[in-house]
Amino acid sequence: MRRPTRDTAESHRKVTRRGLILGGAMAGFMGVLALRMRHLQVEQADQFRLLADENRINIRLIPPTRGRIFDREGRVIAENVPSYRITMVREEAGDVDDVIARLARLVELNPEELERARADLRKLRGDTPVTVADRVSWKDISRVAVNTPALPGVTPEVGLSRNYPRGADYAHIVGYVGPVSDRDLEKLDAPNSLLLIPRFQIGKIGVEAEKEDMLRGKAGTKRVEVNAAGRVMRELDRVEGQTGSDLQLTLDNALQSYVAARLEGESAAAVVLDCETGDVVACASAPSFDPNLFVRGISVPDYKALLENKYRPLPNKAVQGLYPPGSTFKMVTALAALEDEQVDTTETVYCPGHLEVSNRRFHCWKRAGHGNVDLHRSLRESCDVYYYDLALRVGIEKISAMARRLGLGIEHELPLTSVAGGVMPTKDWKLISKGSEWVIGDSVNAAIGQGFVLASPLQLAVMTARLATGRSVTPRLVKSIGGVEQPTGHGEDLGLNENNLREIRKAMYAVPNSRRGTAYGSRIIEDAFRMAGKTGTSQVRNISAEERARGVYRNEDLPWERRDHALYVNYAPYETPKYAVAVIVEHGGGGSTAAAPIARDVTLQALYGEDPPLAAYPAKDRARIKTQQEQMRRARPDPDGEGSDRA
Repeated sequence: MRRPTRDTAESHRKVTRRGLILGGAMAGFMGVLALRMRHLQVEQADQFRLLADENRINIRLIPPTRGRIFDREGRVIAENVPSYRITMVREEAGDVDDVIARLARLVELNPEELERARADLRKLRGDTPVTVADRVSWKDISRVAVNTPALPGVTPEVGLSRNYPRGADYAHIVGYVGPVSDRDLEKLDAPNSLLLIPRFQIGKIGVEAEKEDMLRGKAGTKRVEVNAAGRVMRELDRVEGQTGSDLQLTLDNALQSYVAARLEGESAAAVVLDCETGDVVACASAPSFDPNLFVRGISVPDYKALLENKYRPLPNKAVQGLYPPGSTFKMVTALAALEDEQVDTTETVYCPGHLEVSNRRFHCWKRAGHGNVDLHRSLRESCDVYYYDLALRVGIEKISAMARRLGLGIEHELPLTSVAGGVMPTKDWKLISKGSEWVIGDSVNAAIGQGFVLASPLQLAVMTARLATGRSVTPRLVKSIGGVEQPTGHGEDLGLNENNLREIRKAMYAVPNSRRGTAYGSRIIEDAFRMAGKTGTSQVRNISAEERARGVYRNEDLPWERRDHALYVNYAPYETPKYAVAVIVEHGGGGSTAAAPIARDVTLQALYGEDPPLAAYPAKDRARIKTQQEQMRRARPDPDGEGSDRA
């Protein structure tokens, strides 16, 4: 049946209206979608491109080349040498244990090193390269390279490793580097991302540790393209890092090697200072150790041997060791008395071999006594009673103040681990640190460098340089950083009476040059290089009244650890001081017999710059010195030998 025309028209109107509404809605939706697409594709294109790149591109750090360390003449002390290593990426390896087993059939793997590598592979990200074998040979690298298809995730690499061509000579000064440990990271609030690289090495002790920030340099970066699984497909670009700054130390390779060889066989230390600049030209502690062992990872037996050695090879005795300075301290007491006008050089004190103080008898080293003694003779023959008497007049406060003025009891600023400050006691110091009042006997002991007084060989060398020059000479160890010269330690005038200093120097000159001087046997014959010095012997045990009654034991009759320490300080030449030297031989017995000969030999070596002529020595010593020089010459490395590229 045919519909009426009116109904048909009404139906068309409804359809058109609905179509328009639906079409408008669709058009609106498409418009919103277009605007959103424009926002995403145009306005936020850079942000999404970055997000896409981050999924596709990894940025990896490139470890910088560590700065080198040279001696004062530009001869190398610490260098970087090519080192072959084998790394593994866990994600690429798949079955890590299976790949390691295959690798072990080609290359000998260190069990301890492999265990550390397994731990790193477990805890680090899957795309992080982990070293499984370090310092391998070229043959090992070749075997791995040929078998790469059978070793997924394994890569032979060439890197740089720290090397110390001078071996034990500089172990205590330069120190060594080693892998970053959890303990190292705990010390830092915000560790540098470089330190999180597996097996990345940093300075552990000595200059390597104290100048770490300068030596380390800054990391470079490289962008690598990776697939969805994280596997590297190609390197896109790289930005090289900044090489660490080179350091030039004030030390001299030849003299340092000589001093180390001269101390061999002893538990000892020696310091040589340049009196003009304060430069530390030699600083040795014996016995020493090979720092290269620590770079490679020292074995348990080797480390145990170092720990159990009674001569204590690990501490730096030259700057960390604190000892009673004994009679080498007497110049301090004498100068304090002269400056305070408590004594003059002509006044004498009678020495019967002891002095009674507060119902206690303080003995002189010479049991029969020295008789009437003035200042010059007291230093020349090292009379103790003379200084006991001065202590009663001057008092500990002025003695301690003079000691600090001369560089004792001060922690000198050197880039070394654990530089000791020593102890220059006062009444307040004892009350605070010991919880008891100062007594007069404490002053008497302190006057001869015993009791609470403690100093390091470095401080004694500084004291000697200041006595020699009258200036506040300050030790300097770093000569230049990145080629930029560092300030010297020349120092200002100490403001001491020059006449008083002159009298102290005259008395010190008599110690090795007068027949009655305690160091006459270790004198220098060459007139132009004659030295001024002072012997010292510090007790490490109390001598009881019973022992004195039956006779004091000689050092050679006692166990090594109960013998006295032997010390000697000197400067030379006497008229124009160039070098100040301090030597201690632990439990060496007497300063005149154990320390003075070493100091004399070291001083001559520094002054001549080579083995001195035999004519510089007393005639009775020349045959022995000739044999000694020949033996040491064979033992010492050539300062310009292998690894001596100059800066």
